[in-house]
Amino acid sequence: MRIAAVQFEGVPGDVAENLGRLGPLVAEAVDTGAEVIALPEFCTSPVVFRPEVHRAVLPPENTALEMLRDVAQRHGVMIGGSLLVADGDEVYNRYHLVEPDGAVHTHDKDLPTMWENAFYGPGRDDGVVSTGTAAGRVGLAVCWELIRNRTARRMLGRVDLVLSGTHWWTVPTNWGPVDRVLGGVAQYNRYLSENAPAELARRLGVPVVQASHCGEFTTGFGLVPGVRVAPPYRTHFVGATQIVDADGRVLAWRSTEDGPGVVVADVEVGARAPRQPIARRFWTPDLPWAIRAYWWQQNAFARRYYRARGRAAGLAAAARES
Repeated sequence: MRIAAVQFEGVPGDVAENLGRLGPLVAEAVDTGAEVIALPEFCTSPVVFRPEVHRAVLPPENTALEMLRDVAQRHGVMIGGSLLVADGDEVYNRYHLVEPDGAVHTHDKDLPTMWENAFYGPGRDDGVVSTGTAAGRVGLAVCWELIRNRTARRMLGRVDLVLSGTHWWTVPTNWGPVDRVLGGVAQYNRYLSENAPAELARRLGVPVVQASHCGEFTTGFGLVPGVRVAPPYRTHFVGATQIVDADGRVLAWRSTEDGPGVVVADVEVGARAPRQPIARRFWTPDLPWAIRAYWWQQNAFARRYYRARGRAAGLAAAARES
């Protein structure tokens, strides 16, 4: 199958602007003859720790899903990406995969990553869907789901292709001496982001497609749970939009440093014997203590914010769009 993945630079909280920016990139992917198109995680808004991001929370039926359905049905393609969706009394990071006939499959990301916890809660589905296309059984997973062994375990032997999007940032660039101290962490973090799709492919024996955000941004950085002080944190997205085969070989690649664009490759879809076993531990890579500490500290801060303010703000925004 010919598969395309879109790299995108968005504006926090502005769904209309972001859909407008995605339009030409999706059209470019269609023009390549792609049968499957992958969009980034949070394709309707980057998720930074700023209040305007709550405006990007949408009801289950929304303008972004309408766009995906229109593209899929008009061009006969399968297209997917994730966005913030309010469903019941929770907000989810919901990946939508739309088939050419308009059928929609969804997956809610299992665990929010760091400050993402301020905007949505964990999902509970396995991310495995059966399509009526040549792609067959598709695994849906986003960003740090790719580096958790439980993602590989729930998909092993059950998928022919994995579609993913990412929203992977790095250490701050405006904290003076701290930036230099974290230089090694930044280098390893970039390595993790660039290699996550290939590592998952080698453990599942199927191709993996990943679409990424790109560009710089400034966010607040939560320090202590329950304390609203959040100093500015200037950083940028890392990794690459890429398509890898079932052996983990890169077929197409666009670094986040290259800016917005589209990558395309002809992919042999289907499962083969995995090249690497799935370990029993939680993380696939060996995460250094600094990244683990960052993960737990930001999770704690942001989860408290979500319970106190984030969930209500997201639900209210979605209600206004209903």
